[in-house]
Amino acid sequence: MSFVHVYRRALGLLRAERGLAIVLGLANLALAGLAFVEPLLFGRIIDLLATGEGRPPGERWTASLEVMVLWAGIGCLTIAANILVALHADRLAHRRRLAEMARYFEHVLNLSLAFHGRHHSGRLLKVLIQGTDHLFGLWLAFFREHLATLIGLVLLLPLSLFLEWRLGLLLVCLLPVFAVLTALVIARAQHDQGVVEEYHTDLAARASDALGNVTLLQSFTRLQAEAAELRLMMARVLAAQLPVLNWWAMVTVISRMAGTVTLVAIFLLGTWLNIQGIVSIGEIVTFAGFATLLIGKLDHTMGFVNSLFFQKPALEQFFDVVDQQASVSDRPGAEDLGRARGAVRFEDVSFSYGDGTPAVAHVSFGAEPGETVALVGQTGAGKSTTLALLLRLHDPESGRITVDGRAIADLTLDSLRRNIGVVFQDSNLLHRSIADNLRLGRPDASVAEMIAAARLAEAHDFIQRSAQGYDTLVGERGQSLSGGERQRLSIARALLKNPPILILDEATSALDSATESLVQKALASLMRARTTFVIAHRLSTVRHADQILVFKEGRIVERGTFRVLMDKRGYFAELVETQLEPAEAGLSRQGR
Repeated sequence: MSFVHVYRRALGLLRAERGLAIVLGLANLALAGLAFVEPLLFGRIIDLLATGEGRPPGERWTASLEVMVLWAGIGCLTIAANILVALHADRLAHRRRLAEMARYFEHVLNLSLAFHGRHHSGRLLKVLIQGTDHLFGLWLAFFREHLATLIGLVLLLPLSLFLEWRLGLLLVCLLPVFAVLTALVIARAQHDQGVVEEYHTDLAARASDALGNVTLLQSFTRLQAEAAELRLMMARVLAAQLPVLNWWAMVTVISRMAGTVTLVAIFLLGTWLNIQGIVSIGEIVTFAGFATLLIGKLDHTMGFVNSLFFQKPALEQFFDVVDQQASVSDRPGAEDLGRARGAVRFEDVSFSYGDGTPAVAHVSFGAEPGETVALVGQTGAGKSTTLALLLRLHDPESGRITVDGRAIADLTLDSLRRNIGVVFQDSNLLHRSIADNLRLGRPDASVAEMIAAARLAEAHDFIQRSAQGYDTLVGERGQSLSGGERQRLSIARALLKNPPILILDEATSALDSATESLVQKALASLMRARTTFVIAHRLSTVRHADQILVFKEGRIVERGTFRVLMDKRGYFAELVETQLEPAEAGLSRQGR
């Protein structure tokens, strides 16, 4: 993005409050105009004092007093306009910053899992915070400085040429000096600053990664090594940043020198013109005031370009994330599913993650309400991807999926996912209270309902033993709990949601044998009234499934009940006998 594009886009985010923005713009127009009147009045007073020696004192005093009263009035108007800008520019910038932060957050949550797989959460958080902070500063500076400066430059140069073109030309010559210097530095250092910003982003991702895995780093004695790596990354940031800072320091020195030379030149030329009788002393003072004002505004402009130069890469990263399109979204006219019965059908469904290798290929099967369907196969066979398609975490490339005979692509995402409960293989918990985690899928659940779900999942007892019961914080990713406790909370969360369709992704994998037996009973009673999909690696746990789908390389290669598949002596039987101990395998064969 060009500087103009980034700046215009940032200002375009103020459309939601265009009325207030217009008022602040008019206030800036007034401030810019009033600022140029002051040098004129100052020059007028100087002329009155310098040329009024032959006039009566009273007349001289009256004329000077009139100018000073006008000056005081202009000062009051300036103060009023400044108060208006100071009060409302801050409020506008704060409101829009929080609004953009919320919009970015909601947008990122809706982006595909593939996007989140490519971008570290620490990076996305850094882009959010830094991007909205830069937008806040840019909006605030626009109404406090940039707009008035731009209007001032547009007004000042024509006005100075109109008053005295020879002195005005000196001011006009100052403008290209600033413009050329700025353009040269931007052309020379823009790429380098982009590299610096990428280093900062990598630094944020690295630090977040380490902080989120402290237990891992401590157990592998990696603390010193990680700290050393972070210091090395900081050294790279500094090495890349210093040359850019040197260029801007050089521009600052040269521009200040050009301003001083211009001011001296105005006095030299003004003195010569005064000797020739062309300009008065007051006009020289007026132009000196104009020059000081112009130099100040050019300094402001240079400061703005400098700050935008350093902020531009971060703003580009922010806009780049905002511009990402969600791969799955509600179609126009999408309908609410309501409460589903639970009939699910896959019709010749295929999907790949973009590398050309199909993750799921021509998968077709159906599940009636209340049935239990097990998906088995080796890691990477396509089981989890198949059920991710049911959740519309991705959309299939061909074929369709229906719930109760209605294509899920024609349903709203919220209504579809409201009907599906999931217990993941990795029990994902938020850094919130146990109650907040349990109510994730059903915020309006009562305490009694929450306790009943926890009892079914064999979680109530350990929750009661916790320091604050259901109000106990579980820590980031549930780190204050054991693996079995986290898994039982995940099961309780799905039970509390009470959906007609369940997805159990190795739901009991983290439980000990005694607890697993109890939870399996609770799940069996729950699953009788719901369509349930079970992803299982321990094949002995799917003996009672109504239908077993055996996946291999994204395809269903076998299907049937446990007994039928074992009698078939095919791929499934090989998996079972490879997994079981010889004695268990013998019992399995006898059980057929």
